[in-house]
Amino acid sequence: MIDQNVSNPLEPKFIARIVGGSLLAAIFVGMISALTVGEGIDINLSADVVATAQNILEAETQLRAKAYITLLTFGLSVVVGIGLYLLLRASGPLLAGWSLIVSLGAAMLVLMSAVFNLNAAEIAGDLAYSEMAVEKQRLLLAGLQATSEYTSFHLSLVLSSVSNAGFFYLFLRSGLIPKLIAGWGVFAFLFVATMIVGRDFIPALGHNYVTMAFMISNMIALFSAAFYLIIKGVRIL
Repeated sequence: MIDQNVSNPLEPKFIARIVGGSLLAAIFVGMISALTVGEGIDINLSADVVATAQNILEAETQLRAKAYITLLTFGLSVVVGIGLYLLLRASGPLLAGWSLIVSLGAAMLVLMSAVFNLNAAEIAGDLAYSEMAVEKQRLLLAGLQATSEYTSFHLSLVLSSVSNAGFFYLFLRSGLIPKLIAGWGVFAFLFVATMIVGRDFIPALGHNYVTMAFMISNMIALFSAAFYLIIKGVRIL
């Protein structure tokens, strides 16, 4: 006999809560990583490549911890992308599928960040690198790993923002979540992607106030969507 109180894994509200929980977990994992193991070795938190590279050479264990935390973020990102696709494919199969592919591409770049951190840990801790290279060369290698992590992070942020804009447009069109949350999401994610790409060509867009504006708008969109999906799920139309 089937227990009617057990949630169906394919039920939209159940999937929505999984997506919301995974999204919220990914946000908090990223914040905890930045405030703990990322301190001093995360190039995304500092514009000083030399200082970051110097810190990397003294932080093997910290780098390994950061890599595995990033690996957790990768797993959560994949869950979110697949979950959003399952929720929204009926509202627009082509856009939902395209957004899923882009979100998985962003997740792969997150995975590459983990690889770069493990590479840096090897450079910092393996005595072979001290034998093969002088200190300045090791510093350069560490700097290259830090720079690679920086570029992979920013490209993943662009791709994830574009894919989220696609998903939230489908939320807006379908009415599965409040239009205010969905509409803000479309605006915020396109704002993030546009500003990150734009500042590579227009230096003024790299001002701290601009960065703060698009990051705050992004966090509002993510938190509001995550909490709504966890608490309410999606509307059954």
